[in-house]
Amino acid sequence: MEPHNLIVGTEEAGTRLDRFLTGVLGGHSRSRIQELIRDSKITINGKSVRPNHVVRAGEAIAIDIPEPVAATPEPEDLDLDIVYEDPDIVVVNKPAGMVVHPAAGHARGTLVNALMHGIKDLSGIGGELRPGIVHRLDRGTSGVMVVAKDDAAHQELSRQFHDREVEKEYIALVWGVVQAGRRIDAAIGRDPSDRQKMSSRSKYAREAVTRITRAMHLPGLTLCQVAIHTGRTHQIRVHLSAIGHPVVGDSVYGGVHRRVAGDIRAVQRLERPFLHAARLVFTHPRDGRRMEFTVPLPDDLQEVLDALPHEE
Repeated sequence: MEPHNLIVGTEEAGTRLDRFLTGVLGGHSRSRIQELIRDSKITINGKSVRPNHVVRAGEAIAIDIPEPVAATPEPEDLDLDIVYEDPDIVVVNKPAGMVVHPAAGHARGTLVNALMHGIKDLSGIGGELRPGIVHRLDRGTSGVMVVAKDDAAHQELSRQFHDREVEKEYIALVWGVVQAGRRIDAAIGRDPSDRQKMSSRSKYAREAVTRITRAMHLPGLTLCQVAIHTGRTHQIRVHLSAIGHPVVGDSVYGGVHRRVAGDIRAVQRLERPFLHAARLVFTHPRDGRRMEFTVPLPDDLQEVLDALPHEE
């Protein structure tokens, strides 16, 4: 869709932005409009706003909706590490480099493409592009994910994530010395100067909490176990960068250093952030069992870690 502008008239003044645009932009749901507003694809007078912004006469609304990808993802026979499966859910170990669902520039090769090949009748609540998806991992992050196979499971798992009943723990290698017990409580939103990034300095930010639960100190580095209470985009990467300890290998948030001491030069082998979703705990959506899944570090991260010197 080509970018275009709208000027709010006197008759539309006083209406919430998301409601106003739902009526103006045919073919887009209100939830989709809200997502575009939060992603700064829709701005007012050149500035990001919230979906509940009340429009005023004369305001200029800029709309830049990304080109859609294929309406229905194509099933693809891709390697998929299935950790657990039953009639309601499937738990997978997502490899680094795999995008979770199709989006602009990533119509194929995604987790959804792989799931559609191997899993029948995924929940449709996520829409045609996101069947069964109740949470996400960044493209460069490996680790454990749960996917819903029916709509009832999708609704219940989504509720658990929303109500913060799911335990999520990651392993991250960061620059510098970080102590266990550190809590980072800083809201996260779209970076006002770069819409591809997130920031803890965003004017329109949402609550986010990250905790360092364990820490092993290496020369100039810390191997952290990280728990997140919220699931904001890039949360761990943004929070650790904000406190001066970016994830090693993270080129977006300051984790790639040109000069590295010889004893830790192995980190330069990394082609992605040293971040892995190691543990996921949730309640089974049908029978109420508390389920816990852990997956080990993948080879690329383990090989780097093994090559680093360990302090006595």
